[in-house]
Amino acid sequence: MIPLAAEAITDAGTTQLVIAAVLGIAAVIVLIAWAHFHPFLALIIGSGVLGLVAGASPGSTVTSFTTGLGSTTGSVGLLIALGSMIGALLAESGGADGIVNRIVDRVSGSALPWAMAGVAALVGLPLFFEVGVVLLVPIVLLVARRTDIGLLRIGIPALAGLSVLHGLVPPHPGPLVAISSLNADLGLTLLFGLICAVPTVIVAGPIYGNWIAKRVPLEVPPLLEPARTASPVPGDEDYTTTGRGAGAAAGSGPGESAGGVEPAQETTERRRNPGFWPAVLTILLPIVLMLTRAIGELTLDKGNHLRNALDVLGNPPVALLLGVLVAMWTLGHRSGMNLRQSNAVLGGALPPIAGILLIVAAGGGFKQVLVDAGVGNVVADAAQDAHINALLLGWLVAVGIRVATGSATVATITAAGIVAPLATTLDRPGVSLLALAIGCGSLFFSHVNDAGFWLVKEYFGMTVGQTIKTWSIMETIISVVGVICVFLLNLIV
Repeated sequence: MIPLAAEAITDAGTTQLVIAAVLGIAAVIVLIAWAHFHPFLALIIGSGVLGLVAGASPGSTVTSFTTGLGSTTGSVGLLIALGSMIGALLAESGGADGIVNRIVDRVSGSALPWAMAGVAALVGLPLFFEVGVVLLVPIVLLVARRTDIGLLRIGIPALAGLSVLHGLVPPHPGPLVAISSLNADLGLTLLFGLICAVPTVIVAGPIYGNWIAKRVPLEVPPLLEPARTASPVPGDEDYTTTGRGAGAAAGSGPGESAGGVEPAQETTERRRNPGFWPAVLTILLPIVLMLTRAIGELTLDKGNHLRNALDVLGNPPVALLLGVLVAMWTLGHRSGMNLRQSNAVLGGALPPIAGILLIVAAGGGFKQVLVDAGVGNVVADAAQDAHINALLLGWLVAVGIRVATGSATVATITAAGIVAPLATTLDRPGVSLLALAIGCGSLFFSHVNDAGFWLVKEYFGMTVGQTIKTWSIMETIISVVGVICVFLLNLIV
């Protein structure tokens, strides 16, 4: 959680605060989308613009920013690092390949798109979006070549499964940032996120994939490396790589881990698949622990010994740390890695995520300046006077920032900072749903200012127009269907 200031750093009026917020957010958008600044620098500069225009002293602005930066690093950075370690072991051990091959080999015909959506969602739990694409696209292309189902009927469900998990389910950075900023319950948000993810993946994946495949015929392209340099947002944090993708992102050669560790190809021949069920259970272990803790809080009395134990084991850092330790055995050791090799993979997972950690931290600083200046209270008062639903407001703000910057994480950070005061008016389930509404908005209409757009375009051999008709519309469907599910849950809980 990012702490609120004891007192505002400025006594500016409502008009000045609104102007400050608009100019601060505009500075971030212009620097990222037009000047192609790295989001880390853009967020720092935008925070300065916001604070100074709001009438805060330079010293107060810096203090507010660094407070938010430090708090966010402590609460979110640890979880991102541990999650990336599990993902790296899953990728390097062959566990992800084994899961994909096991399911695809046992499913055929019209059930394949549904199987691809399911396996993408499963593999996407611990992996960043790009790593999931790197792992799944070769399978998608091979299956499309040996069947007559069609590339998009298989590819869209796989992309939908990865994208939904990336935007709605912890421990991915976007959901974690929203949870931390709003002080939402992680276990409850995880539970609601999984509930919303199922219908969202179904509609945006197999159903939309089947519909669009008839209207955008595609030949199966040769398997090529994605043209990362084509991205208009170099280094976009939403697509930082880990594990097998780390080499490309860090400038390493094929098969070489980041941080100078020994090339994976030297040990590939000695490794074996760790097994389907060990890989699946390892992925699910932290999720199950966090969900069990949330269920225990809802069903067991305070002071109950079982609830106390679940509170410890299901605490997110503890759950993910246990996941890493178990993965070292089930994925590392069982695939033939010794302890040194497992540690090399774990260490190699960290350098590629340095960028995203800094961006998330700077976003926390930007959010803190928004809160300390009193901008959030102005927005909250205006929303209450206009009777705008908090969930709808969070979604709309995230949509606007996402379309402007192309960054899901920047959209999440900014929207969470703006609507944070509204979270105090909601009950515990409502705050979790607000975090999910913001996450849904952050996925809206990926287009040419988004690195993910170009990644998908190059891998599937599509034109810009075809990518908009397929990938961009799929992302929009995810955003809309996801927020509809959030509103329906709000009626129930």
